[in-house]
Amino acid sequence: MESVSKIALVTGASRGLGKNMALRLAEKGNDVIVVYRSQVQEANEVVSAIEALGQQAVAVQLDTAHVGTFDAFFEQLRGILQDKWNRSSFDFLINNAGINRPSAFGQTSEQDFDELMNVHFKGVYFLSQAALPLIANGGRIVNLSTGLARFSTPGYAAYASMKGAVETLTRYMAKELGSRGITVNSVAPGAINTDFTSFDNHPGVADFLAGVTALGRVGEPEDIGGVVAFLCSADARWITAQRIEVSGGMFL
Repeated sequence: MESVSKIALVTGASRGLGKNMALRLAEKGNDVIVVYRSQVQEANEVVSAIEALGQQAVAVQLDTAHVGTFDAFFEQLRGILQDKWNRSSFDFLINNAGINRPSAFGQTSEQDFDELMNVHFKGVYFLSQAALPLIANGGRIVNLSTGLARFSTPGYAAYASMKGAVETLTRYMAKELGSRGITVNSVAPGAINTDFTSFDNHPGVADFLAGVTALGRVGEPEDIGGVVAFLCSADARWITAQRIEVSGGMFL
């Protein structure tokens, strides 16, 4: 019997924002495919937490920087979908996986640029492309952007440029996939306190960021996951091609 739950695939779901997205999606009654790059123990812990919420989940390894592995990944996923859910498709793709390579524009190395590009733009482009045959009609795609695509903070020229490209891609995807009833939106977090940003290692930074944020604090992962879950809900069915910044009002 086919599950009544929708199925979400979240990349980078073993920690930080992706973990919170996976848990919030599960809280809303969705099953989750927890995609991780290397942290298998953490990914399995997320799976256990989702199962404790009464939903089904599975952890699957993928490095989204390596496009050449995508065909094998989706072949594996087809088997998982059939065996675990008796389905040939999933419903929501959340392109969340990310890496952090901060550097001033004048000091950015080609290697760092390429690594950022492979994960934050090329990986998103071709993973979404490869996923199209498996995404159900009426499904949802959420691409992660950043507040840094709107305001400029030194050290993030390359990273923010990739995210600006993702925002443009989001509109094109929404236009071309609309005939299938698939919505595509981008969510742009502001400064979020995770191990990705690790404000704890930089005294004074969190206080500065809180001071330039209308709501007076830095963000937490819990501020983001619910927005992604909302975009995958029936209530968000008429929202597509939008950039939704979730930053507490940074640099207004």
